[in-house]
Amino acid sequence: MARRRKGRDINGIVLLDKPLGGSSNQLLQKVRWLYKAVKAGHTGALDPLASGMLPLCLGEATKFSQFLLDAEKTYEVTAKLGVRTTTSDADGEVVEEKPVDVTDAQVNEACLAFLGKSKQIPSMFSALKHQGKPLYHYARQGIEIEREPRDIEVYELEVLRIELPYVDMRIKCSKGTYIRSIVDDLGQNLGCGAYVTRLHRTEVADYPTDKMVSLDTLISTQESLAEGDFAALDAFLIPMDTAVSRLPRVVINDEERSRFDHGQSVKGVCEAELIAGVSYRVYHQQADDCLFLGVGEGVKDPRDQGQPKDEIFVNPKRRVVYS
Repeated sequence: MARRRKGRDINGIVLLDKPLGGSSNQLLQKVRWLYKAVKAGHTGALDPLASGMLPLCLGEATKFSQFLLDAEKTYEVTAKLGVRTTTSDADGEVVEEKPVDVTDAQVNEACLAFLGKSKQIPSMFSALKHQGKPLYHYARQGIEIEREPRDIEVYELEVLRIELPYVDMRIKCSKGTYIRSIVDDLGQNLGCGAYVTRLHRTEVADYPTDKMVSLDTLISTQESLAEGDFAALDAFLIPMDTAVSRLPRVVINDEERSRFDHGQSVKGVCEAELIAGVSYRVYHQQADDCLFLGVGEGVKDPRDQGQPKDEIFVNPKRRVVYS
């Protein structure tokens, strides 16, 4: 019989306002310890020199972290023109310095050129894995790994301030977009080089900035609690179904709840027509509330013995296990 891991079966999401310094995983383990959570995971790392919104999933919420990994992110970034570094940020060694002989109009034009879809080669100082190790592991040893260009998209790019050699921007982009690479490319396009001096993530998907909480606040709250009392700390948790809030909602009854819990397809009630291949968030209708059960995918009735039918059901993909 497997030994049960010690800790609390607590489910939810903490919107950590990551401070400068420290890795995302170090902060994750600290928050996990504060909550005494059995399991925890983050939804996309931020560099030690980056700050801002870092959603941390506790308990069953970890099953839905991929939806936040795939979501668009918004950053505020300060670029310094005239200098290029090995890491494209302030942590690297200076490899080139040039005079900044550009106008505000040229800077604006060069920035806005990044809008839309493009290909981007990941930085060697990214956390992207190669043979199980992050690229920065090789970069620090002077080893260059060939990287395939990745499809990215910049949805919005607003130039907030130009006080040369500094340029402030707000960038809303797809997953897998490296802001440092955009800044480095900006410097190259302007002919003077550039690197990141400040990077702050303000948004992940639809999460509100005012729901972020600092590590210091979590620590002070935990220290003020009586033994075994986690109510004040748990008050910072956001429901785990917020990770899939953009998916259409299906509500099922008691009988279908039993089917869903056993990995069987359900019909349920949806505001729109069910479509094969579409993901849905599934809830169980209770007396005065709806309990989130997980995520399913629209399929043609799998109970149909192979006979073609047009009716679509929802097949469980990620189910919440409540203790």
